[in-house]
Amino acid sequence: MKDWDLRKFQVLRELQRQGTVTAAAQALSLTPSAVSQALSALARQVGGPVVEPDGRRVRLTELAHVLLRHGEAVFAQLEEAEADIAAHVRGDAGVVRIGSFATGVGPLVMPAVAALRTAHPRLEVQVREAEAADVYDQLERGDIDVALSLAVEAPSGSDRKFTHFPLLADPLDAALPAGHRLAGAGDGLRLAELADEPWVYGAAGPWREITLAVCAGAGFTPRAAHTASDWGAILAIVQAGLAVALIPRLVDARREGVAVRLLSADEGEGRPRRHVVGAVRRGSERSPLLREAVRALRQAARERERAGSSLQSR
Repeated sequence: MKDWDLRKFQVLRELQRQGTVTAAAQALSLTPSAVSQALSALARQVGGPVVEPDGRRVRLTELAHVLLRHGEAVFAQLEEAEADIAAHVRGDAGVVRIGSFATGVGPLVMPAVAALRTAHPRLEVQVREAEAADVYDQLERGDIDVALSLAVEAPSGSDRKFTHFPLLADPLDAALPAGHRLAGAGDGLRLAELADEPWVYGAAGPWREITLAVCAGAGFTPRAAHTASDWGAILAIVQAGLAVALIPRLVDARREGVAVRLLSADEGEGRPRRHVVGAVRRGSERSPLLREAVRALRQAARERERAGSSLQSR
């Protein structure tokens, strides 16, 4: 059996994620020369190249992808080993780092943290706000232990690197300028009625994907008259009468000049919603600390779902 060096696997995995030797070196706090040496050593060990020139960059070979597939299984097994060791050594003491998109911190993460601190006084919980699109990179690097992100659909569990768990189906409402012709109508606004309106949503990331997918389900593509990712900026644009927007129920949209309308369920479909999902590195879910953290997040999500069952509850 070969004497495998997991550090070389980590270099190869980081190169796949970053795309260049220089970026991989920065992410690993190494020099580009050290990264190149590790890749050369790995190539000699396996008997074939793991990278090949691609213009001024390099790309992974098929052999490298074979190594990475097996490497992911090895890393997952090591996560399980660390979790089992933690169960014996630390018990309920230790550190859990939770990364979440901004609007998930207050309604979901902080109630979970409060419950964890009460049930496990020796447990330290660290919270890190991150873009929904970035938390998986942080999770893979080991910067956080639990990630909260957003998706159009509930997680399928097909990712080999992570174990996903659904948390919350967050209803989507329509935010309209207070003077909009549809602002004062009764409940049950059809999303298609806003097809010809100017819209504001993000230029990239999960929220843009969710907005486009929900509107596509209603039969139209929203015209992005403005782009913004911060909810304060989005609501300010709506407040100024420049656009309409979809607003998740987790966001407190109450402000003068903004009318929030509940959206009706299309025939055969439920009301539009986005999915809040959690994830841990595959194998680490065996850790007693992470099990407690996931349990607390799920409980916070259940309580939030009950509290947000009506627009007035916000």
